[in-house]
This record gives sequence, structure tokens and C-alpha cells, in this order.
Amino acid sequence: MFSAIVIVIANMIGTGVFTTLGFQVASVPSPFAVLMLWAVGGISAFCGALCYGELGAMIPRSGGEYTYLSRIYHPAVGFLSGWFSVVAGFAAPAALAAMALGEYTGAVFPEAGKTTVAVAAIVLLSLVHMIDVKFGCNFQNLFTVGKVVLILGIIICGFFASHAQTLDLAPSGRDLALVFSPAFAVSLVYVSYAYSGWNASVYVAGEIVRPERNLPVSLFLGTFLVAGCYLLLNYVFLHTVPLGELANKIDVGHLSAQAILGKGGGDLMTLLICLALISSLSSLVMVGPRVTQTMSEDLGFLKVLAVTNKRGAPVYAILFQSAVAVLLTVTSTFNAVLTYTGFTMALFASMTVLGVFILRWREPERPRPFKTWGYPLTPALFLLFNGWMLCYLFIERPLPSICGILTVASGFLVYRLLLRAQGTGKRGL
Repeated sequence: MFSAIVIVIANMIGTGVFTTLGFQVASVPSPFAVLMLWAVGGISAFCGALCYGELGAMIPRSGGEYTYLSRIYHPAVGFLSGWFSVVAGFAAPAALAAMALGEYTGAVFPEAGKTTVAVAAIVLLSLVHMIDVKFGCNFQNLFTVGKVVLILGIIICGFFASHAQTLDLAPSGRDLALVFSPAFAVSLVYVSYAYSGWNASVYVAGEIVRPERNLPVSLFLGTFLVAGCYLLLNYVFLHTVPLGELANKIDVGHLSAQAILGKGGGDLMTLLICLALISSLSSLVMVGPRVTQTMSEDLGFLKVLAVTNKRGAPVYAILFQSAVAVLLTVTSTFNAVLTYTGFTMALFASMTVLGVFILRWREPERPRPFKTWGYPLTPALFLLFNGWMLCYLFIERPLPSICGILTVASGFLVYRLLLRAQGTGKRGL
């Protein structure tokens, strides 16, 4: 259970919380509204974790959305989720974590090439996780514990900072108007991305001992702990750095650390944040290939991606994901990759949570070792928040949203072509 909780925490804490605040402040210039963003995102993630806990306890197999959507709707729908996961679902967040690592490293060592650092991190961590499954897990646990200690250290130092500004969190009419504005809904994609990973342990459900108990606990306990840290950490960022200096900046943790500890102490704290980003990237390299491996076990034409080495690591799946992550790192911008990824991830998560309603109606007698707390309100809240975000994101940022839809649509073509190649087209779409 401890390792499963660590996987959730490691996947959640990392790139998003240390990089996205600047984009939120640029769109929603209000401390109250920004903290409300993180509160709403936390509630949504917690509701999603409870729903995934029910599905994971019922279907204790690795693969995440690929496994659930195949079971709830149709294998073709599961394939689309797996296709996105293989093409971009984990590779894109890995690229974002590597880009953020390059930015933070460059803030301390300006002579270091940001892209070089990012690519090197992806390659080295891929090698670590190809060596041994147990070694990769222990590596992940060590860095994640250090990451949590780092965040707690920033929070404590931030509350005792001598030159911090006073935050007035009493909401005004303008603050409330911002909370219900399209800009707030669009900014939720940044927070949603920062919270992404609340479902991480479902991707390795087949490797968790007693998944009917440990899987739900890992999901909602990990999410609850991270949500508390996020609210406090963003309060410290807002408390120590003026809004104008945060707007559109990626290395917000570096700015806050310098404001709290001065240049020398800030640089040291920034290097520790780099270690936290390494942990985040490591968790993505560890978890993502398991989805590819599970899908490849079901679909013979991708069998090569299911091959593992003598120590249990899915070697070719890791290599494929790392190659895509490197390509995105050297060809795309941080904001473009984040928006594109956030839209499509939220779409598949919403379809999965909707599956809780469908299975309750279609299979009411099926054993459920864990039932979603607060059903039906819990999944309804998740769908409400995500639907609101997706609608405004499509209206306000159509290009990355359309790119996400086109990526999914390309999966339909690949699915039909591969089935036809196998001579099984009659069982296709």
C-alpha cells in the first residue's frame, strides 16, 4: 500500500504545482480566485479518486482507463484511451516535467542548455526503470519522500518569511465574478493538470497486493494529502511574490525561494525542486509504459511493446514512450503541450467516471469491494467540474482542443486498419 500511495503522490506533485501558477495569475489576477482554483481542483480530484477506487476494486487489472473503458463501453473505446496514452498521455507530461527541470536548472546554472538537460533526464530515468522493477520502485519511493519533505520545508519557511506581502483573502464582488468567469474555467486546465496523477495507482493495479482494499485507499489518501499541500504551497507562492512578477512565469518556485531565502538559499531550494521534478518524471516513466504493455498484451499486433526483460521491466514500451517525450521536448512549447494534454486527459477521465453510473445501472448485483463514497453526488460533481472546464476550454482555446480530438480520432483509423490487417474487421467498430 505504501508504494501505491507513493505512486499517487509522486505522479501528482511535481511539474504542475511548480510551473502553472504563473499562467493562472495571468488569466485570474486575484489571490482569492487562484486559491479557489486549487480548492475546486482538489475537490474534483478527490471525487475522481473515489470513483476510480470503485472501478479499480471491481476490475483489479493494470491499464487504467484502457482497461475500464474497454470493459464499460467497447474495446474500441478502450483502445482510443490506450492510443492516446501511448502517443501522448504519458509522454507529453514526461516532456513537460523534463522542460520544467530544464527551466529550473537554467535558473541556477544559466550556462546549462535547458533542452539538453531535459533530454538527458528522460534518457537517464528510462535507463533506471529498465534495469529492474524493484529498483525503480525503491528509487521512486526515496525521491518522493524527499519531495514531500521539500514542499513542507517551503511551506514552513514561507509562513515565516520576513519580507512577505500581506494577502487579503476576503472575497470582493470582482473576486466572485472571476470565480464564475470563462477565464476561471479555462484556468482549471492548469490546476487539473497539476492534480493529474490522482488515478496513478490504477495503472499498476495488477501489481498491487490486495487491490480491492489497497487500491482505493492509495487513491483517496494520496489525493487528500496532496490537495492539502497544494493549497498551502500556492498560498506561500502568492504570499512571497507579487502577482505581477508571477504572471506567465514557469519557475515560480525559484522566484518564491529567492524571496524567502535570498539568492544563495533560493538557488539551493531550486536545486531541491529539481530533485522533486526528477521524481515526477521518474513516476511517469515508470507508470506510462504499463498502459502500453497491458494494451499490447490484448492486441497481438502490438505484442512487441508487451515484451519485458528478465527483471520484469517493459523495455520496448519504455523506449517508445521516451522517444515520443524527447520529440515533444525538442519541438513544442510548454503551454501548448500542457493545454493539449489537459483537454484530452480530462475527456477520458470524465468518460471513465461516467462508467460508475453505467455499471451501477447495468450490473447492480456485481460485487463491489469498495463503493464510491457519496454516490451519486461524488461522480456528478466530478462530471460537472470537468464538463464546465472542457466546454470553455474548447471555446477559448480551440486549437489545442481540436488537436486532442484529432489525436483520438486518429486512433479510430488505426484501430480499424489493424483489425482489418488481422482479418477481424467484422468485429470492429
